[in-house]
Amino acid sequence: QVQLVESGGGLVQAGGSLRLSCTASTSIFTFNRMAWFRQVPGKQRDMVATISKSGVPSYADFVKGRFTISRDTYKRTVSLQMNSLEPEDTAVYYCAAKRGLIGPTYDSWGQGTQVTVSS
Repeated sequence: QVQLVESGGGLVQAGGSLRLSCTASTSIFTFNRMAWFRQVPGKQRDMVATISKSGVPSYADFVKGRFTISRDTYKRTVSLQMNSLEPEDTAVYYCAAKRGLIGPTYDSWGQGTQVTVSS
């Protein structure tokens, strides 16, 4: 089974930064797309950012200009640099990956890492 392990979550003040990392148990080229999602208890899981197999990123509107997704294929990692964090960014952040080229369904998920932004 493919494993995704997140790290880098924590507590930060508003305006601060965090960098989340996701390490895969296999080459990230196994997947057509990898992504970061976030979820607040009682709310829908939201896509934050994705990166394609060719390295092209995309972002949710609410993080554009603040967050950057990147990858290191040699380390088998996908990272999310989060700047200018706001209390509304508080959530559990999940790394996800899918083998399929299209569609919203992701096949593999990490365990999640908590990000808490204080006001």
